[in-house]
Amino acid sequence: MLSNSYDLGIFEQTIRSYAEGRLPVAELRGPDFPVLGEHFSPVLAVLAPIYMVWPSPDVLLIVQASLIAVSVIPLTRWAYRVLGSAAAAVVGVSYGLSWGIASAVGFDFHEVAFAVPLLACALTALANDRPRGAVLWALPLVLVKEDLGLAVAVIGVIVACRGQRRIGVSAAAFGLVATLTQMLVFMPAVASTGSYYHFSWMDGSEDGAGDVVYRYTLGLITPQTKVSTLILVLAPTLFLALRSPLLWVMLPTLLWRFVSNLVTHWGTFGHYSLVLMPIAFAAFIDALSRRRWIDGSVRRYVMGSAAASLLLVPHFPFWQMVQTETWRDDPRVAVARSLMKRIPDDAAVQASSQLVPQLTARTKVSLFGYHVSRPDPEWIMVDTWVPHHRRWPLDAVREKAALDYAWAHGYETMIDREGFVLLRRSPA
Repeated sequence: MLSNSYDLGIFEQTIRSYAEGRLPVAELRGPDFPVLGEHFSPVLAVLAPIYMVWPSPDVLLIVQASLIAVSVIPLTRWAYRVLGSAAAAVVGVSYGLSWGIASAVGFDFHEVAFAVPLLACALTALANDRPRGAVLWALPLVLVKEDLGLAVAVIGVIVACRGQRRIGVSAAAFGLVATLTQMLVFMPAVASTGSYYHFSWMDGSEDGAGDVVYRYTLGLITPQTKVSTLILVLAPTLFLALRSPLLWVMLPTLLWRFVSNLVTHWGTFGHYSLVLMPIAFAAFIDALSRRRWIDGSVRRYVMGSAAASLLLVPHFPFWQMVQTETWRDDPRVAVARSLMKRIPDDAAVQASSQLVPQLTARTKVSLFGYHVSRPDPEWIMVDTWVPHHRRWPLDAVREKAALDYAWAHGYETMIDREGFVLLRRSPA
């Protein structure tokens, strides 16, 4: 019960919709909220058959782990061919333990996990003079997320610059048109707001044009968090990745993140750097393969990469695996699950964020106290002992006020045990 409503619960509701033969909606984002109006990720529909057999958030987490694990294979095989077995093993382990992967896995599930093996395969093909293969691997990225068409466009430009102009220009045009169509036509038509929601991240301040100029110049490297993130992206490659043209593929992702006014986009938290990891390591292998014929420094670079990757591990979520408290069962979990059994299937529920993923498979659950949640649910379940740093969207004071409001407006307490409060709306 350390997962969250945002985003594991949202993605499970999306996949559950596909499994039920409906266009995807996420109750957690609002009543009947159309998911394709927020992010263009129809690739999630491929999980529907698995979810039909096993309706659980575990499906999402296992699939994500598998997709990331698969992405290690093409990069390591490529390194084996050009650098030898020892270097390939080190590069593969360094990539697998990289902080961008750790941060993504540590923050539940996200659709960009599908992009990781596609990017690894596309960049491997591109570096090994297989332009058609590179383009074919890259094209499905437009089904993963709306901004990834720009990565396809950059891959197409690199292919064109290497002599395959027809294939490269076609791929670049396809990627650019796909992104523009998704953001400017399809998603506004689906979204309840009638526009692409995430353009709000790019809104300027009252300074108008001056703010826009700042964002796309000095704003790309300020505040310091952005520079720190960029350094951490390149550090496991000892900055050798800068010598490979493959690194250009991460430019669109870095650009929209650093132009954004959302602080979480700038740093190392969550899934935002996941797609950068295969690009950085592909560029690293590409640069090492070129350097191999210049001098004998490949071994030093590989060992330096391993050292940098290992030094970063304690600062990111993989370090939890060697902490004893990670493997201890909290007895409150059993209490929570026994209480949730009281809630019938398909009931409308509001729940605390950490409880939501326990209920998404069988109820219509939204987030307790959140302004977009469906009002007047049949059931409310709240964990009042959540630590301060994990509380969202309500702090302890506002949570108590929301509970008092529920008690005063027709809800009665069914159970109050170990900090869990289960309420039910009284019959009219």
